[in-house]
Amino acid sequence: MLLTSSLASVAQAQALPPTPAATPPDTTLHKYQTPPGAAPRPWYRGKLVRASVVPALLIGYGISVYDDHGWYSSRQAQADLQHHFPDFRSHLDDYGQWVPYLELGAVLAFGVDGRNDRVNLALILVKSEVLMLGAVEITKRATQHLRPDGSDYRSFPSGHTAQAFLAASIVHTELRDKSQWYGVGAYAVATTVGAFRMLNNKHWESDVVAGAGFGILSAHLAYLSHRHRWGRHPANRPGVGLALPQPARAKWQVSPTLLPGGGVGVYVSWRAK
Repeated sequence: MLLTSSLASVAQAQALPPTPAATPPDTTLHKYQTPPGAAPRPWYRGKLVRASVVPALLIGYGISVYDDHGWYSSRQAQADLQHHFPDFRSHLDDYGQWVPYLELGAVLAFGVDGRNDRVNLALILVKSEVLMLGAVEITKRATQHLRPDGSDYRSFPSGHTAQAFLAASIVHTELRDKSQWYGVGAYAVATTVGAFRMLNNKHWESDVVAGAGFGILSAHLAYLSHRHRWGRHPANRPGVGLALPQPARAKWQVSPTLLPGGGVGVYVSWRAK
């Protein structure tokens, strides 16, 4: 009777459908990526459009106020700044462009985790820097725009401002889930760098605004194109080394037992493993 009851209980347990395993969240997707299998969106709601709207507005505005163009042109803005701050000189913009990176490093050093592990973050940094430096250098050579102080013809766009806003955008993307204030502080520093470039008479208004667009766009494109997570064990990467479902294995248990009346019997149980 004991053996029959045990086997009947196990059979009932085996008849129940197995509980499906919870699907782990896909951590390989980043800020502007579309999850696989998602319904297609209209082009104006696509990831690339969202990633480029703000940079395009900044670059477009910079072009619109180039030289004497626009409702408040670069030459008007520079004339006003030189009138109110004729003797302004500072090298803080040379160092300030790297401050957002220092902020990011300090926050990570104190144990705050960003959106990416260290290896992936390093790859994104390298990729975004290459994109920004290449775009800025090509544009400078193509435009040959004279600086306000007449020192050379490499004015448009501002490389310092592009660097500062690139770093600020990465800080914002990596740490925004922890606190928005990290990004606010980084963008405030980047804006100060752009203002100092104008106050030092090194750049026009158009250079600074467009430089901010170049920096943000480079960071967004780096995240958008970063679809593979590095620095993880291959068995843990989605799509690599996936374990196939294994058939359920039975586990038998046999043990002696005392029967009513002083007899000795054998207890046998079976369950799925």
